[in-house]
Amino acid sequence: MNILLEFFVVTFRVLWAFVLAAAKWLVRPKEKSVCLITGAGSGLGRLFALEFARRRALLVLWDINTQSNEETAGMVRHIYREMAEEAAAAGPGVAGDGEKDVLPHCNLQVYTYTCDVGKRENVYLTAERVRKEVGEVSVLVNNAGVVSGHHLLECPDELIERTMMVNCHAHFWTTKAFLPKMLEMNHGHIVTVASSLGLFSTAGVEDYCASKFGAVGFHESLSHELKAAEKDGIKTTLVCPYLVDTGMFRGCRIRKEIEPFLPPLKPEYCVKQAMRAILTDQPMICTPRLMYMVTFMKSILPFEAVVCMYRFLGADKCMYPFIAQRKQATNNNEAKNGI
Repeated sequence: MNILLEFFVVTFRVLWAFVLAAAKWLVRPKEKSVCLITGAGSGLGRLFALEFARRRALLVLWDINTQSNEETAGMVRHIYREMAEEAAAAGPGVAGDGEKDVLPHCNLQVYTYTCDVGKRENVYLTAERVRKEVGEVSVLVNNAGVVSGHHLLECPDELIERTMMVNCHAHFWTTKAFLPKMLEMNHGHIVTVASSLGLFSTAGVEDYCASKFGAVGFHESLSHELKAAEKDGIKTTLVCPYLVDTGMFRGCRIRKEIEPFLPPLKPEYCVKQAMRAILTDQPMICTPRLMYMVTFMKSILPFEAVVCMYRFLGADKCMYPFIAQRKQATNNNEAKNGI
């Protein structure tokens, strides 16, 4: 009798979870305070920085490339200056959007750190510097990512290790560095920027898919651990976009007849969708939403049926043109350098 009663309670909670998930689209987005973004020097990381800046977050930017990271910081400072001018024009105590600021404009700053997130000790040392110079981080966006662009048997072992370190292992190091204070305060938000290739795979990018599957598994397990510890003040958001037009996978093509219906995502659109999910505490966002259906079908269909679908869409060898371009670029660089 007890198990029957518990079953009905669980059923009600599941249905209520659907209601809450739908209600998040009506929730007014929250502001975020101190936000750290890895891989902030370019691509999605740069766009995330600009979006958080527009929402008056104090930013901590990490990237392995010092120059590009500083360029992002310059863009952020420009946004801060524009917001300060708008606030001054609107009068004291009034924000540009008619809301009270979470942080006064005079306190809005951006800090840059050169960090190789694929190296554990570098992450821990840089995290300690952040705590001393900035303070505690309340939003951690694990965004940094790399791709080798080689078929498995042609890929040097060090590139495979590098992909796994940056795309997956780094999430462990950054989370271990900043999660303890979040647990102490029962407040924070951890964002994992993964990929649709962390939910389903394709040929030719075994190392990348494995690293993104690992990032998704890490994120989901961490989310369950926080729930088990009843740390409901710490939110998690998993971001799984389809192919994004950042140049990372330049040359990747699906079937030409299908491509107009499923083109590469504009980076700005991808980040705006992700920001909506982050600011309303959604646990997961797939962009476009068709990716939810693809993931579901992969879970229920026989493998051979999935292969047939891949071949119809041209997704079975979609990475081959990208890999060929990478190989050609590598050969050209070697020829140029006289290797």
